Amino acid sequence: GALILFSVTWFIVFLCILPMRQTSQAAAGEIVPGSASSAPVDPQIGRKARITTLITLILWLAMCGIILSGWISIRDTDVFHLLQRV
Repeated sequence: GALILFSVTWFIVFLCILPMRQTSQAAAGEIVPGSASSAPVDPQIGRKARITTLITLILWLAMCGIILSGWISIRDTDVFHLLQRV
């Protein structure tokens, strides 16, 4: 469960960080033939992946702490009262 929480959080954060600080080929004036003019000049995927991992680690630790402390349980998220039938 914890690995799935980390993975889902990582991809959500990555998709939020991916478009930040992009310079398009059109803005830089260096359009590579055969590519879209809106394609980034230097996407810096590795740097963004490291930043994403750091942010995700902080968020994941906070979420795990909240879940493991019992402050929020699965019963708190049961808005349709399906768990009371069991």
